[in-house]
Amino acid sequence: MQNKPRCLVVGAGAIGSFYGALLKRAGCEVSVVLRSDYQAVVSEGIQLESPLGDLSWQPDHVYQPGDTPHNTPDYLLLCVKVIPGVDRAELVRPWMGDETALVLIENGLDIERELADAYPNNPLVSCLAFIAVSRTAPGRVSHQAYGQLVMGNFPTGFDSHCERMAGLFRDAGIKVDDSQAIVGERWRKCVWNAAFNPLSVLANGADTLTMLDAEGGEALIRNLMAEVMAVARADGYPLPEELIDKNIPGTRAMGPYKNSMALDYLNNRPIELDAILGNVVTIARQHQVPVPCLETILVALRMRKSVV
Repeated sequence: MQNKPRCLVVGAGAIGSFYGALLKRAGCEVSVVLRSDYQAVVSEGIQLESPLGDLSWQPDHVYQPGDTPHNTPDYLLLCVKVIPGVDRAELVRPWMGDETALVLIENGLDIERELADAYPNNPLVSCLAFIAVSRTAPGRVSHQAYGQLVMGNFPTGFDSHCERMAGLFRDAGIKVDDSQAIVGERWRKCVWNAAFNPLSVLANGADTLTMLDAEGGEALIRNLMAEVMAVARADGYPLPEELIDKNIPGTRAMGPYKNSMALDYLNNRPIELDAILGNVVTIARQHQVPVPCLETILVALRMRKSVV
């Protein structure tokens, strides 16, 4: 490897643009693969406003799917949404070298396995992003708050690739927590996501405070969270009993926040229903854990074919 690694971001939307900007700030060569914003980024780069300062940047190379890469990266950051019809293993294949480390910065539970099976000899780093960031126009991104990552190898461990990637992000100014059990961390985040994200779509794109303050809203959200925790425990990842009591006031402190699934719904984009909720229900059935609230939300959303 070079002194600073070559990095490629596949899916340079809001998330990919932000973490690509941080790697650029850390001194890496950073290229992108994108579809809808290609012309804007070729012409003007990525304009990124952030509490961390002006993170606007020009990728070293700008590709579209199907282009021939100039070289294979040391690290490939996969930041696309996990939705039906997107074959992520095939999407990254043209850019994967024998020694390329694959870094997932994506939402959801049990989303690593298909990539681990497709590239068994490549390191696989799994990351959870805690961030408020949105794409405001082609090639333009607004970072509102947070940005910290939880990072580890899939399914377990924290190897030299994790150490190097974590060090680069820390050099750029964000917090990274090491995890020896990243699957357990995905369950922890799922407690919030599986409750608030799908429910926001049923509530017509409602923000977090609207859902919590509706009559019976907080009680329903607590029930959804409790069901996720029961499934996590049956799957071998028990979570702290006080997690729900921390999540609710923490969410209220954020103010009226529209989560990513609400924004996708409001902008007529497919939602990550299986990655965030469907996989939880599947694992619940495998362990024979009753999850009536989660199942009801899942079935109701599947009835709304316009959102899946």
